[in-house]
Amino acid sequence: MKASDLLVAALEAEGVEYIFAVPGEENLDLLESLRTSSIRLIVTRHEQGAGFMAATYGRLTGKAGVCLATLGPGATNLTTPAAYAALGAFPLVMITGQKPIKVSKQAQFQIVDVVSLFTPLCKMAKQIVNGERIPSLVREGFRRAQEERPGAVLLELPEDIAEEETSEPVVAPHPRQYAVAGDAALDEAAERILAADRPLLLVGAGANRRSACKALRKFVDDTQFPFFNTQMGKGVLDEASPLYLGTAALSSDDYVHCAIDRADLIVNIGHDVVEKPPFYMEPDGRTVIHINYKAAEVDQVYFPQLEVIGDIAGSVERLGNRLRGKHPSDPAAYANVHEDIAAHIRQGSDDGRFPMVPQRIVADVRAVMGRDDIVALDNGIYKIWFARNYIAHEPNTILLDNALATMGAGLPSAMMAAMLSPERRVLAVCGDGGFMMNSQEVETAVRLGLNLVVLILNDSAYGMIRWKQEELGFPEYGLSFANPDFVAYAKSYGATGHRIESSEALVPTLNEAFESGGVHLIDLPVDYSENRKVLIDELKAMECPQ
Repeated sequence: MKASDLLVAALEAEGVEYIFAVPGEENLDLLESLRTSSIRLIVTRHEQGAGFMAATYGRLTGKAGVCLATLGPGATNLTTPAAYAALGAFPLVMITGQKPIKVSKQAQFQIVDVVSLFTPLCKMAKQIVNGERIPSLVREGFRRAQEERPGAVLLELPEDIAEEETSEPVVAPHPRQYAVAGDAALDEAAERILAADRPLLLVGAGANRRSACKALRKFVDDTQFPFFNTQMGKGVLDEASPLYLGTAALSSDDYVHCAIDRADLIVNIGHDVVEKPPFYMEPDGRTVIHINYKAAEVDQVYFPQLEVIGDIAGSVERLGNRLRGKHPSDPAAYANVHEDIAAHIRQGSDDGRFPMVPQRIVADVRAVMGRDDIVALDNGIYKIWFARNYIAHEPNTILLDNALATMGAGLPSAMMAAMLSPERRVLAVCGDGGFMMNSQEVETAVRLGLNLVVLILNDSAYGMIRWKQEELGFPEYGLSFANPDFVAYAKSYGATGHRIESSEALVPTLNEAFESGGVHLIDLPVDYSENRKVLIDELKAMECPQ
């Protein structure tokens, strides 16, 4: 068969359902091979949209998402999604085209050394130089992309290789089993936990993968461990629990750090060094037990004294067996901290000011979203408010990026969630700056017939940086802009636009949009004056409860 047919057959063997793409002429053989395949081609309006959708597919399913671009500028537009997948640990396979490598047709026109460009961002980056190598390269690429810690892989397919004849068979995938932690490490972990007076559980990003949720929930039920989580660990454990002590949305000096400071031992499950440190270790400070698929990456603020390495679910289950019935933790030690944090979250949730303040926005969104519904956040100051104030009940029901933290990913991520879970409400929450970076994908969402609501928080500025500017004592400068009429903008794409004109209008407008179906953009003016009051002044004056 033709090499491009073999590549598609190898992708089908890996279970690929979708390829998200902005094709170019160097992809035409592959495009023709896809035309008669079982794989659905989703054409997006920018390579970033294709890459973010594919990476989010990987995040939600655990299987590598696939995107396609041409050479040169098409490939370079995938660098941000590659970094998004690399830092976020989302399995992603990118396929790019290239000019013929055996005979030069157009000198160096559009030619960039794509493999070298992507090597620092990828677990594997290879040019396919022979059609016979396609099956092994595809199998190895998917294995690396999906294996802990997941990430991005690039395969470059030159034009002349794509049209080669080949008879090499496909390499069938096989399941990957992870080793379990050793008894000695588990025994020592149990001993240290039972010897601690105030142990505390931290759930990180790594626990939000590979179905560790069930084992962790049983562990907490059995041990009554108080817990907190990182931003990307939200929802692994139900945050409605009386044992929940908050989300580490800031690195230090937040209400959750009152609980951290009280702990004499922290069991850190699924720590990922890419997230901002949820606490700082000190040489003579508290003991930390690291439970993860891989050993800790040690730095100045994280150097665990004990590591339990292996499949997280298996490690947690075996550790729980050692602790069951021994009541290693007394939730009462953190009860006043829990109440203090819960009260803080409630503050401002009924604030009637307009433009709306972030606390009221988060509360209203929580009110209209069901337990299993999905909120996908772009990146801006509102991400901190959602991380601190939004109560998540299930894994991957609040999709935020606390790794690369790139703007422009929120809308494509929400689109992918809506494709995979059409029975759920899916809401994209975007700042006006981040929304406009990939707003052209509204056309893609409409073309795909998605049911999706996009809430645009409109302050006509890059609000996160303006907050940082104010925090540093600098005068406001260089961060404001003008926006289009978002209602008319929605209509131009065939979507429905709404403009919120009072704080009481948000909940009914959201419900109406979800109930009517289709794609909706909601223009919501936001008042960020609370940023300084709550996230700067109040935290500076904060006193931990005794």
